[in-house]
Amino acid sequence: MKLRAIAQLLNGTIEGDPEIEIVRPAKIEEAQPGDITFVANPKYARFVESTQASAIIVSSAFAVPEQRRSSLNLIRVADPYAGFTRVLQVFAKESEILPPGIHPSAVISKSASIGDEVRIGAHVFIGERVTVGARSQISHNVVLGDDVVIGEDVIIYPQVTIRERCRIGNRVILHPGVVIGSDGFGFAPTPEGSYEKIPQLGIVVIEDDVEIGSNTTVDRATIGETRIKRGAKLDNLIQVAHNVVIGEHTVIAAQTGISGSTKIGAHCVIGGQVGFVGHIEIADHTTIGAQSGVSKSIKVPGKTYFGYPAKEYMNALRQEGALRQLPELILELRELRSAVKKLLGGSSSHKHNNGETHVSSTTDD
Repeated sequence: MKLRAIAQLLNGTIEGDPEIEIVRPAKIEEAQPGDITFVANPKYARFVESTQASAIIVSSAFAVPEQRRSSLNLIRVADPYAGFTRVLQVFAKESEILPPGIHPSAVISKSASIGDEVRIGAHVFIGERVTVGARSQISHNVVLGDDVVIGEDVIIYPQVTIRERCRIGNRVILHPGVVIGSDGFGFAPTPEGSYEKIPQLGIVVIEDDVEIGSNTTVDRATIGETRIKRGAKLDNLIQVAHNVVIGEHTVIAAQTGISGSTKIGAHCVIGGQVGFVGHIEIADHTTIGAQSGVSKSIKVPGKTYFGYPAKEYMNALRQEGALRQLPELILELRELRSAVKKLLGGSSSHKHNNGETHVSSTTDD
């Protein structure tokens, strides 16, 4: 692909040879001739001096080292990261995890409805009254329970299980090991001290354009729905409990756990290993730092939280800074105590007839 065509695609400005051939995208520190790369983070600007890439996507204001100005081909754009993402999309092969057709080992119920151009891998099980939309790809060893609905252009990777009656929207991607619709964690204590299982009668609804990472689990509702709304992105190893709602275009990093009936707003950013207690609400556009513990609702949108329990970011930083000073403060306190003891040990008190006590030095004037 010519550099000129890439620049047109990105609506960028070329500095250098527009006819140079680009064969693949690459990291700037590893790029070779024929590669295109980018600089968005200032930490990587130092590699511009040594990279062998044939072209670099940079910002409009990026300053090129003097010694490389004549040897580099650049595309200047407003947002290099977004531009390189577009390049990756162009160079990516069409997402086809399976060859066309249905593998002969697949078990498909007669009542199932399979759309046009659907691809189904080896040892797939599709239950009664399942609907699979056009052009979807169901990879090896996937299980679709009775009455499951799968939209169009869905990609389901190996070993995914979607239990009965759950609904998956269009263009959803489910990575290996995802489980949709397991029973929620519902048990009622009995007078004898044991636990009685609470039937989990609800479903899971995954809306359009959601992507869910490997080995993430989304539990069905006790009654009603557990719902992941349009455009949300979930990383690997996330636990979503029963009756949780995750808002549109919210992103959640790995190992986060969301307790039952919690509602997370739209456009939120949740770091890794965050824990949410149950039955709380998180406002739209909230950011929560990694390893935070969220113990109560967040009602004001657009704020950042961090810590355990989670606090507003600047408040959490001040408390963290104070904690780091504790060892020195304790040492100073001990030294102060020692000084006070010495001071009191070198003084004596005298009580006058009027009852007042005065401290005087034991040494003569």
